[in-house]
Amino acid sequence: MSENSETGRKRSSISRRRFVAGAGASGIAAGLAGCASMFNGGESDGNATGTQTGAAGSGETTTVTWGFDATVVQDHADEVRDALHDKGGLSDNIRIKFTQGQPDSGKRRANYNRLLSSQETKPDMFMMDNGWVNIFIQRGQLANLSEVLADDMLSTIESEYFSGFTETAIDPSSGDLFGVPLYPDYPTMLYRKDLVEQAGYSPESENWATEPMTWKKWSNIAADTVDATDVKYGFTTQWDIYEGTACCTFNEVMSSWGGAYFGGRENLFGPVGDRPVTVDSEPVINSLNMMRKFVHDEDFDNLEGYGGGFTPTNILGWIEDGSLAPFLDGNALFHRNWPYAINQAASEFGDDLGTMPIPYAVSESNAEFQGTGGTTSALGGWHITVNPYSERLDAVSEVIRATMKPEIQLFLLEMEGWLPPRGSLFNSDKASNIDPIGDYMDTLRLAGENTMARPVTAVWSNQSSKIAQQANRAVNQDVPSSEAMATLQSGLEQTESSN
Repeated sequence: MSENSETGRKRSSISRRRFVAGAGASGIAAGLAGCASMFNGGESDGNATGTQTGAAGSGETTTVTWGFDATVVQDHADEVRDALHDKGGLSDNIRIKFTQGQPDSGKRRANYNRLLSSQETKPDMFMMDNGWVNIFIQRGQLANLSEVLADDMLSTIESEYFSGFTETAIDPSSGDLFGVPLYPDYPTMLYRKDLVEQAGYSPESENWATEPMTWKKWSNIAADTVDATDVKYGFTTQWDIYEGTACCTFNEVMSSWGGAYFGGRENLFGPVGDRPVTVDSEPVINSLNMMRKFVHDEDFDNLEGYGGGFTPTNILGWIEDGSLAPFLDGNALFHRNWPYAINQAASEFGDDLGTMPIPYAVSESNAEFQGTGGTTSALGGWHITVNPYSERLDAVSEVIRATMKPEIQLFLLEMEGWLPPRGSLFNSDKASNIDPIGDYMDTLRLAGENTMARPVTAVWSNQSSKIAQQANRAVNQDVPSSEAMATLQSGLEQTESSN
């Protein structure tokens, strides 16, 4: 599902209009608690006062406050701050004060909503999950960066960054940009290279790292290797009744069959109530039947020739860490997970660890719904967003400019394992020499070019719980897949029409 393909979603143009600070911000009261604790790394606000904008050449010191990742603030705040100056070229008269976001992302989101609804002027910037940003955009709670950032910055984001990731920070109605990609997150398929070679396969000569294979071929490799070795499970993944199934594992399996929640990529972010609900369509049902085949070796006419029975029923109660443990213990052949799992698995298996793109069932050209088909990785990651009530927008813009420097993005890859938001850096010598993730950059780049975002709108939290429940029921054989999706179709239509 390459972003540059004719069938994929066209790259959005990031528009620019005249900016008026604070315009369009809503006063919606959320009534939510969860204030984040503060961390200043031994610094104060410096000389920042009043409505100071902090122009780089003003000679005065301006402090920009940034709501940031909790762990990084605790462990590496000074290193990040120094890098933004030394590697990112940030002026010495702009200082950064991090506020420590809560580790619980839900509580962090609630706190940011409270601050913005109250029209607080600090923090000036936020680090926001890409899955939240559309909701904050629709509430009018973020600064329009198409009106804040310089033209060259907007052009760089549009031309060099992963478009599927950037689109999660764009207002679908206006095309304006409300977030700058900081780092994306998306899964790949990990596997035991030594075991598949023992079974007679040759991953390197067949370019498994960069050439996606069909689910059919992959399932037969899994079944054959389980039979030929003493490995316990052929495949471990996540399929519990939780957000991760709705946003990610079911989303990417369904998309790889050419299915969609709401009629294709163009409808991901609404408008709610005006988009089709398509979960009762054939490709969606087929994707669930395939998972049933993998788990129960259940027969379906259109899955003739697929391998099956190599996936444990445990996946129906597993989330990320639970599903990873058997793989790290040497009891699983293939494992779907996020990049953090690569680092952990590489420490266990070294050169015997391989990665590959998520397999697919139908090609992009044969997909029923626009922007689907082909290898598909669910999209996570974080953006930089800006408080529309900030009194330091000029300085904020300069901080964002520093984060966009390739040197900073490679620094964050090395220090925190945060993937760069632009594909060109995956081919750099610096990236390839970072141990151990550097050995897997080819797969990670291809996965980054073939992502599918969760369809987050104001009603997503209600919809995602329904999706996870019905996807779990289907694969658990509680009801036929078609019945589960008919129930889900009705539930999603209800939430769409009630808003």
